[in-house]
Amino acid sequence: MKKSILAFRFSTLFFGAVLISCSTPSQKVEKAQEEVSEANKNLDKANQEYLADIQNYRVETDTKIAANNESLIEFRKRIEHAKKEAKIEYNKKIADLEQKNSDMKKRMDDYKEEGKENWEKFKIEFNHDMDELENAFKDLTVRNTK
Repeated sequence: MKKSILAFRFSTLFFGAVLISCSTPSQKVEKAQEEVSEANKNLDKANQEYLADIQNYRVETDTKIAANNESLIEFRKRIEHAKKEAKIEYNKKIADLEQKNSDMKKRMDDYKEEGKENWEKFKIEFNHDMDELENAFKDLTVRNTK
């Protein structure tokens, strides 16, 4: 008799647990809708962060490009009294740097939002090119006197 009561209790407990864990189809649908809604919110937030990153980066690069233009203007003023041969050489370098600077600006302006992965690749490459351009500006404006 003890065995049958114990078996009855165990089977009742087991079936009770099964019934409690089962959810109705409408509950499953509600849970799925909540999960989809949460995923959409997370996606919207990630997209907003991505677009904000692009906008901030554009402002940052515009500032750097404007600083490069100011450096060129200052350097042009500084070489006004240089020898004719040096002036010609400097003007060629200035024209080359101006072209590279405007190409960088155009590249940044032409970038289209093509996904976060492509953005990260673009940003790494653009940073590298921008660093090289800034180094070229620094090399141009340093006075090499021996």
